[in-house]
Order: sequence, then structure tokens, then C-alpha cells
Amino acid sequence: MDVDWEAYGWERLADGVGRRRLPGWDATVGLVLGKRAVLLYDTGSSLAEGAELRTQIAELTNDRRVTHIALSHPHFDHVLGTAAFSGAEVFGAVGSDALLGGARAQEALRGDAVRHGLDPAAAAEAVDVLVAPRHVVSGEWTLDLGGRQVLLANVGPGHTGHDLVLLVPGGPEVVFCGDLVEESGEPQAGPDAIPSRWPDALDRLLRLGGEEAVYVPGHGALVDATFVRAQRDELAHRFHVA
Repeated sequence: MDVDWEAYGWERLADGVGRRRLPGWDATVGLVLGKRAVLLYDTGSSLAEGAELRTQIAELTNDRRVTHIALSHPHFDHVLGTAAFSGAEVFGAVGSDALLGGARAQEALRGDAVRHGLDPAAAAEAVDVLVAPRHVVSGEWTLDLGGRQVLLANVGPGHTGHDLVLLVPGGPEVVFCGDLVEESGEPQAGPDAIPSRWPDALDRLLRLGGEEAVYVPGHGALVDATFVRAQRDELAHRFHVA
């Protein structure tokens, strides 16, 4: 797993674990390498971005392909590249399968992408081949990647009704948080957010990762448990949650 992450614009977080902050919306994608499998956490904001990630991952892993995808939540900047990874097993929080597979939700996703600045043709192209999760996580799901086990945990709702995080054990433990945690700006609470449950989701996230873990926000620089706890308290104050 000796990968030169930085040479490809990625940030090494632990042995066989890295992430990239994508241009445009500063969304994070995560990559975890096992001996038999390769897991990608989120897929970018368009098919072109997904295809770029696929090519880049093949280059930095000596032509290994992505075998598993975990989608943090069903927002365009995190899911529209999924179809670029043919054959990958796709995981999401329970309910995200129906949401991403429904025509009304797909149209809302396309409209949201365009409103945020994605080219309309690129948005339509990605939504036309949108991949819904085949495997849904209602609690926790352990994946064996070969010599490495990772944990998918449905700790929401919060940022959306379908928030899935990824815990990679090791030294240090790495927790990919999706947009439950944001560092580069105030956490965004759109119409599908469930603010009354968000602080509880972050409490579960902290119990999962612990005090020494590296926490990877959906947008922004790496943070620690102290940052996550402070953001939890800010959200509780902002949304008047006891």
C-alpha cells in the first residue's frame, strides 16, 4: 500500500488511506485500499469528475479499480460521478436508494446542481445514469477489503435524512464524516436537513471515532474531536436543540 498520494494531488491520512479535495465545491472524496478491494467514499459532482477520479486512482494504484463505493449523502456534489465506476458495489444510508432512484428526486438533484453552477448538460447527463445504492445501511456494516476492515455507520439523520460515515481503524483512526461536519464554512442546512437531530448525529460520530481520531469533513481541512464537539454545540445553539 505504499502509494505516493501527494504526487496525484491527494492527501495521505494513514497507510492505504487518502483523500482529495475536489475543485469547485471543495467536496472531499476518500480512498481506502485493501489487499482485495478498493473503497471510494463519494464520487464527485459530475461524470467527468468521476471519470477523472477513476483514471487517477488507477494511476496511483497500478491499475486497480474501485470495487466499493460509499455515498455519504444524496447531494449532487457527492454522488453524480458514481456511474463512472462500472461494476462497483454501491452503499448508502437506508432510504437513499429510493431517493436516488426516484424521478422526482432526480429532477430535484439536477436542478440543485445547475443552481449551484454545474453545466446544465453535465447535470442532465449525470442524472440520466444516476446510480442508486444497491446496499443500504440502517445501523452499521463492516466491509472486509482484504487485510483491512472498515465500518460504514448510519449516524444520521442530520445534514440530510441519509447520512453515512466511514470509519477506518488504524493509527490513527480516520473518520470520513460527509457534510455532517464542515470546516471551510458554516454547516449547510438545506430543505432536507433535520436540524433537531443533527447534534445527536455528531454525538454518535464522536462515540464512533473517539478523541484521537482524524475527522475528515465533507468540505475543508482535517479536524479533531474538539472541533467536531464545538460544531455540535454551535448547531445545537443555532437550531435551539437542548
